[in-house]
Amino acid sequence: MQNGFIKVASAIPSVKVADCQYNVQQIESLVAQAEGKGVEIIVFPELCVTAYTCQDLFRQHLLVEQAERALLMLLDFTRKLDIISIVGIPVVVDGILLNCAAVIQKGNILGLVPKTFLPNYNEFYEKRWFASSHDLKPTEIRFAGSKLTVSSEPLLFKTCDGVKFGIEICEDVWSPIPPSSALALAGADIIFNLSASDELISKHTYLKSLVQQQSARTISGYVYSSCGFGESTQDVVYGGNALIYENGLLLGESKRFSLQPQMIIAQIDVEKLRNERRSNTTFVTSQRSCSAAIVEAQSVEPRDFELIRQFNPLPFIPLKADMEDSCNEIFSIQVAGLAKRLVHTNSKTVVLGISGGLDSTLALLVCVKTFDKLNLPRKGIVGVTMPGFGTTDRTHDNAVSLMQSLGVTMREINISEAVKLHFNDIGHDIDVHDVTYENSQARERTQILMDLSNKLGGLVIGTGDLSELALGWATYNGDHMSMYGVNVSIPKTLIKYLVHYVATSSVDEQSCATLMDIIDTPISPELIPADENGNISQKTEDLVGPYELHDFFLYNFLRFGFRPQKLYMMAKNAFDGHDSRASVYDDETIKKWLTTFLRRFFSQQFKRSCLPDGPKVGSVSLSPRGDWRMPSDASSTMWLQDVM
Repeated sequence: MQNGFIKVASAIPSVKVADCQYNVQQIESLVAQAEGKGVEIIVFPELCVTAYTCQDLFRQHLLVEQAERALLMLLDFTRKLDIISIVGIPVVVDGILLNCAAVIQKGNILGLVPKTFLPNYNEFYEKRWFASSHDLKPTEIRFAGSKLTVSSEPLLFKTCDGVKFGIEICEDVWSPIPPSSALALAGADIIFNLSASDELISKHTYLKSLVQQQSARTISGYVYSSCGFGESTQDVVYGGNALIYENGLLLGESKRFSLQPQMIIAQIDVEKLRNERRSNTTFVTSQRSCSAAIVEAQSVEPRDFELIRQFNPLPFIPLKADMEDSCNEIFSIQVAGLAKRLVHTNSKTVVLGISGGLDSTLALLVCVKTFDKLNLPRKGIVGVTMPGFGTTDRTHDNAVSLMQSLGVTMREINISEAVKLHFNDIGHDIDVHDVTYENSQARERTQILMDLSNKLGGLVIGTGDLSELALGWATYNGDHMSMYGVNVSIPKTLIKYLVHYVATSSVDEQSCATLMDIIDTPISPELIPADENGNISQKTEDLVGPYELHDFFLYNFLRFGFRPQKLYMMAKNAFDGHDSRASVYDDETIKKWLTTFLRRFFSQQFKRSCLPDGPKVGSVSLSPRGDWRMPSDASSTMWLQDVM
């Protein structure tokens, strides 16, 4: 394991029924390929040494003996290989025959894991040939040249760099309480499943759902291998299924019904899984009563690390296929949150500043949907446009146009003269465009909104978003403050998609046109005067960096607790051009803005420590009452040093 990643593989060899020598040769070929690609653990299907479909041939001494001899061949083949291989084989223990997984490395058998739940219904007759691990008492045997103890007790294997894995076999995961549940609670980071699941109509979809859910439920990596071409097709067909999941996320899958051997490789982020478990108090509580014996794998030579998996550069953005449903759900959460607050306070009026930018636009749309849901007249929504020194015609006109087309109450209050008077009061030179110049405007606008809401008996609705809060890109006691913040857990990268969803699904033609232009407008607080052509001169992303980078850092930093070095490595991968939705950044640019993100994230916590209420929408939130509780005076030194 390097940088938290372990490279695993699920392999499906071609087999011949009851031809152990041939089958092991096929296994060896895939093991060699996997070793050459830096795979650390590889799993093969159930009973792959003999083939699963031998039926009553399992009662033949010759088959069982030849399976053991074939395993000796495989052991000899792996003698100089670091890779850990997991293969399926029948094993005689005193008077019973067990369906086992053999874990081998460097010519040694690390352990044998017998199958627990034997299907004996419909097309399956395993109890005709095999016994369950429940029928087994701890027994020492000599098998394939090794002395081993075989028992029904849970068994974990531990690699030389500390990754723990457990094994279950096929039907085990279909049981009401799968062995993998106890194994994960006992410390297994990854579960390997050797399987022989035949193909039936709709079964594949259910199988994937089952494995996905078990991976998510156990917060584990789950590597599944089921037999394929070469198994008997006397009554059923085995299509070959290789699946790799990480906490419910599909990392790779094979092509079913292939006539050729297959192998899928993926890197499982064990560090992320462990962080998820530590954060999940239900998992922590559940693991108290679970334990397992641990078998130590042998030491291996370190290899150069190469990242082979791709990372989503836009982790907050729903997949295209889910976009409509996800956007609808997000709006429903925002609307439900605001509706409850209005009902609780018996308010029929809300006040919010409308700048013609994305954030205030989204907040206005949420207010409109909420008032419609509560059957309140939209005139109770008071949108206030407050032109200042940096307001451009484009944003002002869009703000006015949108309020008119949506039918809300519009107020315009120019703040220029009030701010000039304030500058005179505090002795500030209006030609000095510093932080005082900018923040005075933001606080003047907030004062207007607060006082107007008192006058009208309404609530001030906050428009600031999650990304701005992470970077502290908000004026303390200015736009940072409201009576309820509907966008508080919506990241900047997501807002465009939400506004676009509304524009194309639920507004009139004029509102749609305005919303589309707002989406295309550069992000800016408009606190600095426009350029000589009247265009926006102060562009946020020129100052604090691209929001798609910051949102990527934010998601992985908060969600998984990754260190800066890992964030940097992942960002280089995510923004290398493989995903056409995102920009491409060179290494220096990524490092520059990662440093900015860390510096600002730590220094601006004091703003997040006193945030107004607002609804949590996704898995990442900065609420000081919920997901993120951080001292405002914490040092960023270690994190900044880790970037260098």
